[in-house]
Amino acid sequence: MSLAFMHALVAHDLATAEADIGAIVPSDLPDTLDHFLRFRIADLSLDPGSQAWLGRAIVLTEDDGTDRIIGSCGFHSPPESDGRVEVGYRVEPSWRRQGVASEVVRALFDWAEAQGVDRFRASVAPDNVPSLAIVKGLGFHQTGVQIDDIDGVELVFELDGWPPAPNA
Repeated sequence: MSLAFMHALVAHDLATAEADIGAIVPSDLPDTLDHFLRFRIADLSLDPGSQAWLGRAIVLTEDDGTDRIIGSCGFHSPPESDGRVEVGYRVEPSWRRQGVASEVVRALFDWAEAQGVDRFRASVAPDNVPSLAIVKGLGFHQTGVQIDDIDGVELVFELDGWPPAPNA
């Protein structure tokens, strides 16, 4: 997601956002990603070089060649001083429970590993059963609990080493 795309979403200018990203944008995406957009616009305004680590659109190419955004993903920031990044993802409701989030997170981790990063964090609401299954399936282990100003109570998980060892 470019900075221009994010600004277009905040302005609810879907036509400009779609032209920038080259895909159909869900009409509720600006509202759904409001907090994310405000944080990432500030981050990118201060450090444009962090773009690759931050928000990405999950784009599906349909059989007729139409590109459609079906979610978003990325890391909360570039790697921290200990080399760890925190992953975030969201899939549009009609595309959930089809393996999209798991596939996207694996692809993000593969990309991060190619950049020299293999330490990850995920924060998940205790009642978010699908995301809890994703982090468990990827080999994360719980390291704590935190209170997020927006999302409330979250379980904190970490994973050291990517890709995971076979049978991990």
